[in-house]
Amino acid sequence: MIKVCLFDLDGTLLPMDTEAFVEKYMGTLAPYVADVIPPKELVSLIWDATKKMIADTDPTKTNAEVFEERFLAQSRLEREEIWPLFDRFYVEEFPKLKTYAQPTPISRQVVKAAREKGYKVVVATNPVFPREAILERMRWAQVDDLVHWATVYEETHFCKPQPGYYREIAERLGVRPEECVMIGNDMQEDMVASTVGMKTFFLTECRIDRGQPKYQPDQEGTMEELLTAIREGKGLFAASGSASSIGK
Repeated sequence: MIKVCLFDLDGTLLPMDTEAFVEKYMGTLAPYVADVIPPKELVSLIWDATKKMIADTDPTKTNAEVFEERFLAQSRLEREEIWPLFDRFYVEEFPKLKTYAQPTPISRQVVKAAREKGYKVVVATNPVFPREAILERMRWAQVDDLVHWATVYEETHFCKPQPGYYREIAERLGVRPEECVMIGNDMQEDMVASTVGMKTFFLTECRIDRGQPKYQPDQEGTMEELLTAIREGKGLFAASGSASSIGK
């Protein structure tokens, strides 16, 4: 029986061209901290630290710790020289990037329907961003007040597509992977949840598929079809979960 619905954020609850959004994000962040580090160097260092974080499988270090250690070591900066600027950027400038996303009312309808059916709801976005950046995008998607938890890089120890990312979510919620369904638009990053025993729903909108590895989703369709499946208890949602059986 499914008890938890895991929703990807970018391209799922928040429709967008992810590559274009990241380009705009970098193009806004780089000049913001240009007094401390040259824009081209910043972008290179961020990608380097991000790749290190995604590949890391040390369960004793949060994603934030891995990213910071790598970034500071490679940049030779002290944390106090750059991190206050990063933090201020996410408060002052990041919200303006909403214009590069395409929020849709159906996302709130889908999440609300899942809640009404008794499912726990997790925003299972790749935790390569700080909490504030993820919460901001949840606000754009109009789901920030409906979810039980979101994976942010300060609290998690793995990134997609590491199977450990999905195991950690199940462990945190006190459920078995088999009691979760991962809903997302990315074949390699989201459907890999099936390798730990989770059910999967592959969204056909904003679809991303790099070819390999290939996974077989348990169900697929549009957001409208997902909404219908949840409301009418069809397919993966034939038996509703029980929120009372899962810890807050």
